Amino acid sequence: MAKELSVFVDESGDWGEYDYHAPFYIVSFVLHNQADDISKELDYLENKLTNLGFPEHCIHAGPIIRGEEEYRGVNKQTRQKIVKTLMAFMRETQIRIVAFYIEKKHIEDSIEAAGKLGKLISRFIREYYPFFLSFDIVKVYYDNGQIELNRILSSVFNSMLDNVEFRKVLPKDYRLFQAADLTCTVKLTELKMLDHSLSKSELTFFGDERTIRKNYIKPISKKSL
Repeated sequence: MAKELSVFVDESGDWGEYDYHAPFYIVSFVLHNQADDISKELDYLENKLTNLGFPEHCIHAGPIIRGEEEYRGVNKQTRQKIVKTLMAFMRETQIRIVAFYIEKKHIEDSIEAAGKLGKLISRFIREYYPFFLSFDIVKVYYDNGQIELNRILSSVFNSMLDNVEFRKVLPKDYRLFQAADLTCTVKLTELKMLDHSLSKSELTFFGDERTIRKNYIKPISKKSL
């Protein structure tokens, strides 16, 4: 049986000009060795969401924090429980997580941004090259939300690995893609916290800096390769 690695990719930010409201562009990877069975953890997550009144629900961290879209009118405690449930799933599951970011303030245009991000991802693959080569297949799952990122992923992975396949994903179909989405959100929160620029909605949702570090940043950092 082929040894397979799944890489779920999500992003936060855009390729437009620098805006102090969105100063960072973040890309997250959630890596899962398909030999590691996560069905027990998935069942736990589904049961918890059902008990919260959100069966088969696609978790989208940004709107949860801001109380927007389908979370409009949902109280903060319930929204927090949804995120904490996904965090618990991520802590207990045999996955690895990495987040890359660039600060748009110091970048001239999208060409420079693509170059910097491509180098970060290339450096990561090079550092863990034996790990990636230990798999017969590396499948990269992305929703093709941004053409620029899609091109970077294709260029970097295909130039460095011979065993890559790409899959377009619908966020609702994969909990690990939703975990990548939450990883981007936590990384953005960390960067804004260090920059002393957390919004009122973020502070209200996450709490003080100590709570953010303990309950969100630290658990994800423990999942690094």
